Amino acid sequence: MLGILCTLITALAGISGVTVVTQSPPDLTKSKGQTVTMDCNLGTVTGSTARWYKQVPGGIPQFVLFFYHSHSTPTYGSGFSSPKFTSKHTSKSDYSLIINDVGDSAVYYCETWDSSASAAVSHLFFSLCSDSTLPAPAVTLFPPSSEDLQSLQVTLVCLVQDVSVGFADVRWTVGGSPVTSGVFTGPAEQQPNKKFRMSSYLTTQTSEWSSDKEFSCEVSAAGTSASKKMKKSDCST
Repeated sequence: MLGILCTLITALAGISGVTVVTQSPPDLTKSKGQTVTMDCNLGTVTGSTARWYKQVPGGIPQFVLFFYHSHSTPTYGSGFSSPKFTSKHTSKSDYSLIINDVGDSAVYYCETWDSSASAAVSHLFFSLCSDSTLPAPAVTLFPPSSEDLQSLQVTLVCLVQDVSVGFADVRWTVGGSPVTSGVFTGPAEQQPNKKFRMSSYLTTQTSEWSSDKEFSCEVSAAGTSASKKMKKSDCST
């Protein structure tokens, strides 16, 4: 029988000029039922608490627990308790959230308070649990508009539909090389069929498109992947 895998992916959220909260390692993969440890470094915000939140796809964030280095045990939010969730620390700025018997799909936030800037800063952990039998998302790649072609920059649109979970990793390549500059990916939205859709945009120089390089939008979600490729000559009449 094929097992269920849970992949943890990280993305940074913060405020300019505020201490950055970081996580290591950048990703983890665990089978259902195993234990996952997510490490959170509070940066220069020492002596503060690490607060953890959980958000299921389509839901609102739920407070899981907070932990202070001088406390012997975490303080839990409603509906959360040990041994399913626990925490530890190795220094005044290094904390961990430990999840036993992992198995659901959720986004986990590590947050602290930067009193010097009067702002909360957080790090996001995308926990995606999936069965390998889930279908791959549907990917459609749209070329630049005729109006775009009259300007110095063009925009390609990658429409991702029928994603089984509320998060997908979208990556662009141009001429076989990964690109991140000029890329914007919007949040997932739920479709009437309870699956999710999202759009990603790549803005680049018109000369790049005119050189007939191959543009590719690659999507990974819940252990599945799909991609679409396109170049200018494919659109010629």
